[in-house]
Amino acid sequence: MRKFYIETFGCQMNVHDSEKVIGTLAARGYDQVESADDADLVLYNTCSIRDKAEQKVFNRLQEFKRNGRGRTFGVLGCVAQQEGEKIFERAPHVSFVCGSASYNLLPQLLDKVEAGDRRVTGLSLDTEDTFDTPMTRRDNPHRAYITIIEGCDKSCAYCVVPFTRGPERSSASTTVLREVRELADRGYTEIQFLGQNVNSYRDPSPAGLNFAQLLREAGRTPGIRRVRFTTSHPRDFGKDIVDAISENPVLCNQVHLPVQSGSSLMLASMQRQYTRDEYMRRIEWMKNSPRNIALSTDIIVGFPGETLEDFEHTLSLLDEVEFDSIFSFKYSPRPNTPALKLEEQIPEDEKGRRLTILQEKQRAIQLRRNADYIGVVQEVMVEGYNKATGQWIGRTSQNKTLNFAAGSGETAENMLGRYMDVQVLRAGPNSLVGERVN
Repeated sequence: MRKFYIETFGCQMNVHDSEKVIGTLAARGYDQVESADDADLVLYNTCSIRDKAEQKVFNRLQEFKRNGRGRTFGVLGCVAQQEGEKIFERAPHVSFVCGSASYNLLPQLLDKVEAGDRRVTGLSLDTEDTFDTPMTRRDNPHRAYITIIEGCDKSCAYCVVPFTRGPERSSASTTVLREVRELADRGYTEIQFLGQNVNSYRDPSPAGLNFAQLLREAGRTPGIRRVRFTTSHPRDFGKDIVDAISENPVLCNQVHLPVQSGSSLMLASMQRQYTRDEYMRRIEWMKNSPRNIALSTDIIVGFPGETLEDFEHTLSLLDEVEFDSIFSFKYSPRPNTPALKLEEQIPEDEKGRRLTILQEKQRAIQLRRNADYIGVVQEVMVEGYNKATGQWIGRTSQNKTLNFAAGSGETAENMLGRYMDVQVLRAGPNSLVGERVN
C-alpha cells in the first residue's frame, strides 16, 4: 500500500483542507503515516499569512533535499498558490504544487503524479466552486468543520489571502444544512463554520439566507449541541448575529472579531473598512447580550506608519474591551500587498518591543477575566487527556480550556466527546482548572 505523510501549517481552514486531501488519498488506497521518513508521498499544506509560517515550509523541504530519494514531495495551500511554479526552482525535489482552489481536482492531479510527472500544478483561481471534495476524512469524531465561504473581497493592505484564496464564494445553504444534518446523524455534536470572512456569507441558493439565518437554522438541527464560527470581519458583522447567539444556547457564546489596531488612522491605512468607533459599536452589542459572550481578536503591531500614539490607542482598546484572548503578531511584509509600498517601515526591534508590551497587558487582562470564573460551574465537552497532569481537557461554550481531574474507571472510550459540568477552582491566563460536578 502506498503511504503518505501530510503536515499542516496555519489556520483551521487549512486543517479542514487537509481533511479533504486525506480523504481523497485514502479513497485512492493510500495509507497515512505519522512520519515523513515512512512515506512515499510527502505533502505540506501551507500558510502564507506571515513570513515565519512560509519559511517553516521551506525549512522542512530543505531537510529532505539530500535524503528524499524515492519520495514524491508536494506543496499545497497558500504558499503553493502564492509562489506557484517558482517552488520548483527553489526546491527542485518538489513535483506537486496545488492551491486550495484546485482540491476538487486532486484525483486528476494525482493521476499525473502517479504516472511520474515531475511538475504537476493546480493553481487556477478561476472557479465558482467552494472547494468541496468528494471525500473528507474527519479525524475528530465529535467536532466537524464545514467551509461555508471561500476567498476574500476585502483587500486589506497587509493581507495576501485575496491572492491565494481568490474572491468570496459561498456554498448553498441547502448544501451546508444537509451536511450539518448528516454529521448529526453520524454522531457529531459540535460543528464549526469556516471562512476567511465567515459572516460575509451570501447564500447563492433560492433560499437566500444571510449568515445569521444560516446560524439559526443550523442551531435547530436535532443532535447538534454546539455551533461555532470563525473568522468574522467587523464590516459585515451585524446585530442579527448577536441576536441569534442570544436567543439560542446551541450557538456558542464566543466570537472572534479581528480588530488589528485600535487606531482609526491605522485602520484606514490597513484598508480595514471600519473605524474604531464602528468596531466598538459591535462590541457593545455583544456586551449587552443576556449571554456572557467571550471575545477574542487579532492584533498587528508595527504596521508601516504606526506611531507611538497609534500603538497607545491599541493598548487603550484592550482596556476598554477586555478581550478573553488575542492573537498578536508583528507586521510581516507579504508579496503583492499594498503595504509593501508604504513608507515609514517600523524597525524589527521596535515591533518586538511593542509586541511584548501588548502581550504583557493582555496577560494581566486574561488573568483577571478568568479569575471571575472561580466557583462557577461550566459545561465542557471533553476533548482529551493529559497524562502528565492526570487531567481531562474540556472546552466550554466560550472556547475556554477547562482541565479537571480524572476519576477512577474513566477511559477515553467513555469520556471523549461527552458533555459534563465542571466547577472552576483555579484560573490561569490561558486555562481554567476545576473538578467534575456530579
